[in-house]
Amino acid sequence: MRLFTLISLFILPFALACQPELIEDNNAIKPGAWHTNTYLPLLKGKNVAAVVNHTSHIGDTHLVDSLLAMGVNLKTIFAPEHGFRGEAGAGEHIQNSTDTRTGLPIISLYGSNKKPTPEQLEGIDIVVFDIQDVGARFYTYISTMHYVMEACAEQGKKMLILDRPNPNGYYVDGPVLEMEHQSFVGMHPIPVVHGLTVGELAQMINGEGWLPEGDTCDVEVIKVENYTHQDHYTLPIHPSPNLPNDQAVNLYPSLCFFEGTTMSIGRGTPFPFQVIGYPDPVFSVAAEEEMQAPDTLSFIPEDIEGVAMNPKHEGERCYGADLRKREPLTNLNLNYLIGFYQNASDLGISNEDFFREKFFDLLAGTEKLREQLTSGVTAQEIRRSWIDDLNQYKSMRKKYLLYEDFE
Repeated sequence: MRLFTLISLFILPFALACQPELIEDNNAIKPGAWHTNTYLPLLKGKNVAAVVNHTSHIGDTHLVDSLLAMGVNLKTIFAPEHGFRGEAGAGEHIQNSTDTRTGLPIISLYGSNKKPTPEQLEGIDIVVFDIQDVGARFYTYISTMHYVMEACAEQGKKMLILDRPNPNGYYVDGPVLEMEHQSFVGMHPIPVVHGLTVGELAQMINGEGWLPEGDTCDVEVIKVENYTHQDHYTLPIHPSPNLPNDQAVNLYPSLCFFEGTTMSIGRGTPFPFQVIGYPDPVFSVAAEEEMQAPDTLSFIPEDIEGVAMNPKHEGERCYGADLRKREPLTNLNLNYLIGFYQNASDLGISNEDFFREKFFDLLAGTEKLREQLTSGVTAQEIRRSWIDDLNQYKSMRKKYLLYEDFE
């Protein structure tokens, strides 16, 4: 460990020097992790654990490497879904292990151990959370944050959140989760697109008493510099294996509903979350004529290690909508969901075969969306049914904003 630290002391300044545009441009968006002068005094002399993954970088240098190089007494790495290096596919079990580069223990917070145990936090003074989110309720990194907050509150540990921009933070949309549908893909009564950074959401979790017994976590947020909710932020590192670019991140809130159906959204292809398809050519015609898709295509999902294990319709040619060139969305698009459901019904695909009912309802946070689809309710009518809940949420949200809003 000492050898690694000595080497890193030379590597870190060089790595930072390779990012002059992020350091010297006073108007550039700088994530919280960049502000080492602000948070290093909080870590000095403390035993530190870090909740991090492959997005936890200061320029080209991983936060873990940077903290060690700066003399921080880092004891443990906690890893969320997709693992510490981001090499595991969605839902893939993550094993506890040791980081070969630093020798630090890596404890998985995905699978059966979603919440740090008292034993895992024993001797830890402060927990640093630095993970890039994408602003959708069902993206599980924020569920991991909730459980870490819960554990820290119970064990009397301070939590330091190094905030990052929300690439979908310029709008709020979708049904608000009903708590009977709470799960790891939806922990809080917030809409699908919540319009918060992780730091803002942490403040909301505390402020609204969403931890068990209304407990609160001692949270300090290191803010992003030069960020507002009007910004369309380009992620410098893809946040998970199936969100490889800005287009996938932008489409993710609208297309993730299809995870609860028999339709493929391109897992097992080079363009996940940028296409929708099913093994019948009629869906190419429907996509072009009815769903406002700019292009159509066919594709064959294949097993890709670390990205898509056993994808839906593996080895079958799927036909449908190609959204890779679509203009960026500024709200949830229901046309795809309605269009593919209606065409599936016309083909004789039953509701039982179209929906993975329980999972679809967990993603939506309600049974109502599935019921509206099966009843033929229009997109406009579905949107109207969200208005009251969204207005209440937007009013609550304003109390916790750390950055200038989009309205």
